[in-house]
Amino acid sequence: MGGCAAKPSEDPRHSVRPPSLRQVRVVPTRPLHTEQLKEVQDGGFGKAQFILDKPGRIQDVYDMESKKLGEGSYGSVSKGVHKSTAVVRAVKTIAKTKVKHIERFKKEIAIMKIMDHPNIIKLFETFEDHHNIYLAMELCSGGELFDRIVEASHFREKEAAIIMQQILRAIFYLHEQRICHRDLNGTVAAFLFQSKDPIEGNVLKLIDFGLSAKFKDGEPMSSRAGTPYYVSPQVLAGKYNHLCDLWSAGVIMYILLCGTPPFFGNNDQEVLAKVKYGNLTFNPREWSGVSQDAKDLVRMLVKMNPSERLNAEQALNHSWIKNRAPRATNAPLPTNFVPRLRKFRCRSKFSKAVLHVIASQLNEFQIKSLRETFLALDNNGDGLLSLTELKEGLSQAGITDLPEDLKEIMEGIDSDGSGVIDYTEFLAATIEKRQYIQEDVCWTAFRVFDLNGDGKITPNEMRMVLNNGNVNSLVDVQATADVLKEVDKNGDGAIDFKEFMTMMRNMSKSMSMDAIP
Repeated sequence: MGGCAAKPSEDPRHSVRPPSLRQVRVVPTRPLHTEQLKEVQDGGFGKAQFILDKPGRIQDVYDMESKKLGEGSYGSVSKGVHKSTAVVRAVKTIAKTKVKHIERFKKEIAIMKIMDHPNIIKLFETFEDHHNIYLAMELCSGGELFDRIVEASHFREKEAAIIMQQILRAIFYLHEQRICHRDLNGTVAAFLFQSKDPIEGNVLKLIDFGLSAKFKDGEPMSSRAGTPYYVSPQVLAGKYNHLCDLWSAGVIMYILLCGTPPFFGNNDQEVLAKVKYGNLTFNPREWSGVSQDAKDLVRMLVKMNPSERLNAEQALNHSWIKNRAPRATNAPLPTNFVPRLRKFRCRSKFSKAVLHVIASQLNEFQIKSLRETFLALDNNGDGLLSLTELKEGLSQAGITDLPEDLKEIMEGIDSDGSGVIDYTEFLAATIEKRQYIQEDVCWTAFRVFDLNGDGKITPNEMRMVLNNGNVNSLVDVQATADVLKEVDKNGDGAIDFKEFMTMMRNMSKSMSMDAIP
């Protein structure tokens, strides 16, 4: 289920896609809920809490364009324009009659909800009526990675390295969350570009999690799942670990550099037979202009023995990636960076949550400079900021006198209590006032807390959202009352949108409300 583009038609111009690309899919025995994927510490909140499952027709909230962006086996993708905010989303409509295994499908949605990385697609909200499930997602207008391969035949090494760096960062993040993708490929709609801009400066997004699964270290997986050209021999054998994703990444890299897959056949059976044998060769006619460094990385990824295969972190540190796709080390820190972080730390949980929602709604253009700063600070490329990385980033930016309360600042930004700063947590703490007082993004945040849609946020609704459905724990009733006292100017016991906007405009002027723990 990609969400933002459907599988394109077969293209006879290119040998990467054969007449048949059947995928081996195995259905899990029970649904995997969001809370099983990533735990949130007591008193904290996670990204998934603000991606709401709403009953009813999406047409009541979005004006749906009749022209389809794509068609797939489960449904279609169309543009949807939000009636209140005019924000444009990619809306995936899935017919329930076509979903044979609803548990597996809901597992995929649960995984998408917790994904928080610059190179992974955003899911904003879901709807469900009697006939369909709808996913409102980030709109990526740059087309599929496969289409760029067809168009270019093959890429220059610098372009291929930029693509591979983004793919490997996404894999590293997934594996840090103990999620194995199991179907990374360059043919089916797995990757989309954010825009139609050239590859240099563009953002590649991983969009498909249909075969993803949670894994535990030392416990092999057995479900045979994947796409013939890209699946690893161990997956075919039914005993493998998360490094199967790195084999697939190596196959993608091979195709990017020469335009053809390393294991090719006239049908799936021939392809899979060659994959099992795993004889990797570099045809001189196709590889004569490619560096030995590039070939070395492909060899280290497409290794028959998984124990000899590079993991994502090692691949990101390979000299080919380092030299061809250099890190954005010169990205400047935002103005008043440390004071901005310190101020965010002191805000109330409600204020932090509102900024978290707003940050997640901003588009790539709005957060471009902050994304580059985040990637520059993220020294190991896992999509998470540690205290060490934050210290090193400040030192490299010329801030030699590090703040003594940096650890406390970081803990105040770490909303889910994971011990590191996630991407959206970083954006929430660093966005400028001019971005978070826009009425359209504020309205979106308001709607997240206004659960019954009556135009007011009640104390119960506030606690329901912040505590993931539990109104009696974590958030103190008195703290909620203090927020109301500060924001509820007409004294009706709730926060309407006008009062909400006043709160947002005053957020950077006064710290009185933010003193609430």
